[in-house]
Amino acid sequence: MAVITKKIKVDTQGETDIIDITDSVSVLLKDSGLTNGTVTVFVPGATGGITTLEYEPGLVKDLQRAFEELAPKDREYAHNNRWKDLNGYSHVRASLLGPSLTVPFIEGELQLGRWQQIIFIDFDNRPRSREIILQIVGE
Repeated sequence: MAVITKKIKVDTQGETDIIDITDSVSVLLKDSGLTNGTVTVFVPGATGGITTLEYEPGLVKDLQRAFEELAPKDREYAHNNRWKDLNGYSHVRASLLGPSLTVPFIEGELQLGRWQQIIFIDFDNRPRSREIILQIVGE
């Protein structure tokens, strides 16, 4: 069983910026030479998250609105009072979503549904340059 680690660099706008990273994950998986196993997609940091979504403009807006309803930007957050960085909502949103996703692959192909893409969401309150780590385990 082999373990291969790769990285994806992403520049974001922040403010719940949703980015489809499916093609990047697929290319790095193919480059790994592995045919069967799992790939874990992980974002280090406390204000980003990874999940799947049908990546289309309407659903992207719906998800952004849902996060605003769950953890509104203009609510008072104890984190903001302590650190004065005004991104308490970013941390709450990222915690609700989680920093990673594991996807199986068979014969070198990610086993995603027809309308399912892997997305990274940057919840921070400013543009960021992010590194997403892929750990590909298989044979």
